[in-house]
This record gives sequence, C-alpha cells and structure tokens, in this order.
Amino acid sequence: MAYINENYLKLPGNYLFAEVARRVAAYREAHPDADIIRLGIGDVTLPLPAASIAAMHAAVDEMAKKETFRGYGPEQGYDFLIEAIIENNYTSRGITVSPDEVFVSDGSKSDCGNIQEIFSTDSVIAITDPVYPVYLDTNVMAGRTGALGADGRFAGVAYLPSTQANNFAPALPDQPVDMIYLCCPNNPTGTTLSKDELKKWVDYARENDAVILFDAAYAAYITEPDVPRSIYEIDGARDVAIEFRSFSKTAGFTGTRCGYTVIPKTVTAKAKDGSRHPLNALWSRRHSTKFNGTAYIVQRGAAAIYTAEGQKQVAENIAYYMENARIIREGLSALGLSVFGGVNAPYIWLKTPNNLPSWEFFDKLLHEANVVGTPGAGFGPSGEGYFRLTAFGDRQATEKAIARIREKLAL
Repeated sequence: MAYINENYLKLPGNYLFAEVARRVAAYREAHPDADIIRLGIGDVTLPLPAASIAAMHAAVDEMAKKETFRGYGPEQGYDFLIEAIIENNYTSRGITVSPDEVFVSDGSKSDCGNIQEIFSTDSVIAITDPVYPVYLDTNVMAGRTGALGADGRFAGVAYLPSTQANNFAPALPDQPVDMIYLCCPNNPTGTTLSKDELKKWVDYARENDAVILFDAAYAAYITEPDVPRSIYEIDGARDVAIEFRSFSKTAGFTGTRCGYTVIPKTVTAKAKDGSRHPLNALWSRRHSTKFNGTAYIVQRGAAAIYTAEGQKQVAENIAYYMENARIIREGLSALGLSVFGGVNAPYIWLKTPNNLPSWEFFDKLLHEANVVGTPGAGFGPSGEGYFRLTAFGDRQATEKAIARIREKLAL
C-alpha cells in the first residue's frame, strides 16, 4: 500500500497565484472582450539582454561541433560563471567568497524551497509575515510545522509581522528558532532593511546558533546607497547566513532559468550528538545528487551580463522597470493611498482603501478597472488589508492601468 505524505494536506487548496489565475480566467470567460492588464505575477516583459542572446547563440554553435560539444557539466556550475559572479557581486564590494562556496542552479525559488532539506525536520522556522509563499509551504510539506489554524497561521512557526506599524522591520523572535527566512529587498512589500537592522539579525543568529536564509533576488534593483546589496556586507554574516541570488528579475531569465546560492564553509549546524558540520558540504551533496546542473547555453548567457555591454543593457532594463514603479507609486499616492516599496524593488505594496479585505479589493480592481494585482492576504495573515502591484509590465500598459484605477475606482 502506497501512502501519501500527509503534510501536503495541511496546505490550503490553491497556491496563491493559481487562485489569482482562476479568478481572472472566470472573469475573462464572462467578459471575453475585456482588456485585462496584469500587474500581479512578477514576471518580466522585456527580452533578454542582447549580450546574453549573442552569448547563447555562440554556445548553441559550440554544441553543433564535435570538438566544442559539451555533455554533462559540473553540478556546481561552470568556472567562467562562478568567477564572474564572485568578481562582480562580491569582490567588487569587498566581500570574500571562494568558488566552492557558489552553487549555480535553475533559480533562487528552487534553492529557497530545497535548502530546508539539509536541516532537521524538528527545526523551528521564523518567517516574516507577509512572506513569499515558497519559504513557508516547503517547510509545511517537509513536516516542520503543525496544522493551519483559523487565524491563518501554521502551528510551530514563528511569525514575524512586517507592517506599516513597525516600518516593515520585524522584531526579533520572542521564542527560540533555528532557521530564519529574510528577503531584502522584500517580496511582497518592496521594502528593505538597513545595515543596522540586518546587523541585529546577524547578531541574533550568532548568539542563538540559528541560520539566516537570505533571499537577495532583487538586490540589483536597490537604488539607495545605504541599503546592503548582500548580507555578507554585515560583520559576522559569513558564519550564520546563506544567500540566494537570481538572474530571473536581474536579467530577464524567468524563461531560461538561472540563479545561484552562496554557502560559506564557515556556516555550520549541529548533529544530534553535538558535533558541528559545515552546511556547504551538506548542500554540495544534496545539489550533486538531485541536480544535474544548469544548461551550458544558459550559463553562457548569464555570464554575459557581467560584460561591459551586458552590464549596460541590464541597467537599462532595470531602469525601465523602476520607472514603471515610479509611475505606479506616484499615481497611487496621488489618490491618497498609503503606498510602500517601489524605490529599491520592483514591487509596490499598498494599503487597501476603506479597509477593504485584500481579495475584495482584488475583485473590485479586476471587475471595475480590468487590472490584476495580488492580494496581500495571500502572503500571510499580516498581509490582509494590503495589495501588491508589480512594475514588470509594459510601460504603456502600466500607465493605462494607473489611469483606469484613478478613473474607475473613484478612491
């Protein structure tokens, strides 16, 4: 008899974005002529940088010749990409990272979800609330939480509210925790933590023998000079933090899939007998066992963003999206709404008008303005009463969406 992993039954019936898609599909079926503008899911709309395209074409040509053909590559990633990552994202900022501390993958979402496998199932997790669903859901699937309560919280999880009330800087846990998920710039709120705030978390982790799982997927969107681009800018972080990075939003690789994780060899955790073990070695074992490596062609395209041309093209694309963010942020602020984010991240987080529940505001926006966003409640209990819009849309569509909101909703 085959039995299921019953932890999956703890999860709500629909993944957040699946429910968004379901409601949009139902509305479209009833209104087939509606011109729906999607500012919900954070998928990019600009093409890959030209430098990446050229590099990928050259790599395809290599694969067509016996003398340059490549089969299985190194699971950890090719040296040419790892060296470019280290030089441009770490060495240039005074951060020391060695090649065997970088693991190239098919995206930071995969790594953020899979990293929990190297930790004990009785580890206690702490998550900011609201939160990117993958952090929590994968731990539920692994059996690291209790059941979902009526308050929308899973038992056994330390929820760290991150709202307007605390300026989106959550307080330290008031209970012992082992794994701490932080995302900066944050998805969904678009807000950031200062160096002083991050130092509090690093100090806490060092003092309490915890590990920080730091998602820096949106680091390339930071515009303010005092916001850390990497947690390793904080003294002591190399002893307690794992960092996740992505090419998806940085360089438009959502369809070609490439990211990487940095695990310093100095980050350790205990076995039940009290002995300490480097997490780098555990992840290396997991990575090489369950992952066959990111495609050579994709890695060549990713490495090309670090060329002079590539850096210029990436900067232009990011500037395009951040101009969209400005249009959304200022357009909504002009309506008197409380608006956050959109300065160091491509997400705008707004307080729903008239205290509308998040899903009610979703339906109102869809039905009256034909604009799709993401209900804050889908990111956790503290997201109720908030709403996320993304800046990844087309410029004309973004401007049209804000004009519609101002005209149709009469906020």
